[in-house]
Amino acid sequence: MSTLRALAKAQAVAAGVAQPVATVRHVHLHERPLVLVPLALAGEASAPLAAMVGTAPDEARLLVVPQPRNRDQRFRFAAELAEVVLPYVDAHREVSEAVPVDRGRDVRYRYVDAPQVLVPNPAGITFLRLLGRSTRFRRPDGEHPVHPSVPLLGRWLTFFADRAEHPGASALLAMTDALTLHWATGQSAVEDLHLPALLGWIDPPPGTTGAEAAARAEDPGTHPPAGPATDPDFDNHRLAPAIAAYAEAEDDPDARAEAYATLESLLRDQLAPTWELMWRGVGLLRALPPGARVEGRWAGDRDAFTAHAEHVDAGGGPQPRRDGAVAAAVRLHRLERALTSYAVQRAYDDPLVMAEHRLTGEAFVGEVTLADPARVDDSGKRPVLRPRIQLVTTEPVLVPVGATLYSPARPGQKARVVFLHPADGKTEVVLELSGGMGRGLTAPPGSVPEVGERLCYTTLSDAYLPAGAFPAPEETPWTHGGPPVPAGAEAAGAATAGDAAGDPAPDGDPAEEWA
Repeated sequence: MSTLRALAKAQAVAAGVAQPVATVRHVHLHERPLVLVPLALAGEASAPLAAMVGTAPDEARLLVVPQPRNRDQRFRFAAELAEVVLPYVDAHREVSEAVPVDRGRDVRYRYVDAPQVLVPNPAGITFLRLLGRSTRFRRPDGEHPVHPSVPLLGRWLTFFADRAEHPGASALLAMTDALTLHWATGQSAVEDLHLPALLGWIDPPPGTTGAEAAARAEDPGTHPPAGPATDPDFDNHRLAPAIAAYAEAEDDPDARAEAYATLESLLRDQLAPTWELMWRGVGLLRALPPGARVEGRWAGDRDAFTAHAEHVDAGGGPQPRRDGAVAAAVRLHRLERALTSYAVQRAYDDPLVMAEHRLTGEAFVGEVTLADPARVDDSGKRPVLRPRIQLVTTEPVLVPVGATLYSPARPGQKARVVFLHPADGKTEVVLELSGGMGRGLTAPPGSVPEVGERLCYTTLSDAYLPAGAFPAPEETPWTHGGPPVPAGAEAAGAATAGDAAGDPAPDGDPAEEWA
């Protein structure tokens, strides 16, 4: 936890309400997001019990699994969920745009929009990941056929879950993560995972402190858990009897319909409060202006969406159960680069985020007192424009002479530290500028800071990070498993090992894959 966030949490306790830790919204918020509130059966990994899903507060659709341990009913639930998710996904594939590549010498095409799914908390993302893993390999024919939409749903759920791991991506967001990115509460990070308590701190009722609102929200009778987990008392005293009544009425259609209606009403009461809180959270986020670089990150989501849609349309296979050695290393490297870029972009977009870096000495703010925009360096083979400016700051400057700095006001321009002179509680900093001023020997207006301008300079850079070099899959080193085994040999080896161990055939009962 940073010093600034710790201070904000202390202030939240003193003020009785959550404190903002951002001045802009750092996530993209779709005009019509798909809100999905899942509920799972306790003690059963990824066994769906119910879900409330829709794209507007008054368009909630409730999906119920009366017997969550029944494989057929679980896959029937997946087919019903596909009826909502797949049309929503396809609705964003109607219009494409041309994007210049190769310095304008060529173009590629991507969709102008992409779908966005919102769930209450990170556990909801895990639920969708497991649901995607358990459905994307199913087949509409064979011994245990499923509806043709089920494997396609699994592939899209896996896509969303993968994007959720990408720093700065907004295709799949947990509402608790999105809110805590912008507000600091007076409770612990674990308590912030409870959506009712979190919103109690951020937006408490009039005359109530955040702590009081959070305490009331933790009462499962008032605010049921935000899913996918359920309350043990609810499980034992209300849910279990309702499921048992449905099972006992198997031979009586009227009694079975009545039991189903009772179970449906029970689950609706559990999900409806969280459904309302989700849209309340959407309203709070929508009230914040988006950061300048949010749209660029959303363009990355649209690129990924377009690529996956084209892969599906071309008949490509589902995502593998696990990555190979090279694919895993490439993925990790890509996520690390994205995390570095995301941290810099948030700081560039938001003075409150940059303040955290000012506290650590990675940035400082000063006022321009001198400027020489026409300075030319002719010590090399040809003269180049190298203006210099002097800033005066009262903040500690921990960077050494010769360091390269950047300003969010002019991100394409570099500033080399030429001189540092601390005196009387202030520091004079002389910077030599390069880049962002054209190719001539005269700086365009506005490209060089003027006297009196107040600027922030930092060591953080949003410059392009080149990708690392990795071996081809067939050149995987022996330390990472060696080259991939040919498909035929792998299948034969798997069959032999399965026969020896008494394992079921690959096309056996898929119930195991829900774990």
